[in-house]
Amino acid sequence: MKIAIGSDHAGFSLKERIKEKIKQLGHELKDFGCYSEERADYPDFAHPVAESVQNKEFDFGVLICGSGNGINMSANKHAGIRSALCWNKEVAELARQHNDANILALPARFIDEAAAAECVEVFLKTAFEGGRHTDRVNKINSVC
Repeated sequence: MKIAIGSDHAGFSLKERIKEKIKQLGHELKDFGCYSEERADYPDFAHPVAESVQNKEFDFGVLICGSGNGINMSANKHAGIRSALCWNKEVAELARQHNDANILALPARFIDEAAAAECVEVFLKTAFEGGRHTDRVNKINSVC
């Protein structure tokens, strides 16, 4: 799969480690920034990642900021994007199974590297269940 990744300065360090995990899982990866721990605004990285997933250039996205909230909110401004803020593997799994999430948002200041790596692995390997969840997901998309 092709994965887009981005972060602000607060998520930079975790992003660098998560990039290695994604590569170990055998996926292609494009880093949309930021590229250091120097102050950076999360929308500047959320929007390009979300657009690349929205335009189907990438299968999934991973976004990381301090709390995960700002970068998640920014991504969800894009039609067809269902970015899910996840802090453990169970939430990541349900985000894919029930919500057909296509972007995983991680809270760098509130998750350790091992838990973040588990979230990424589970998110990328879990399929959308469809069925009763399809109508719900379609209602999310119908407003945009």
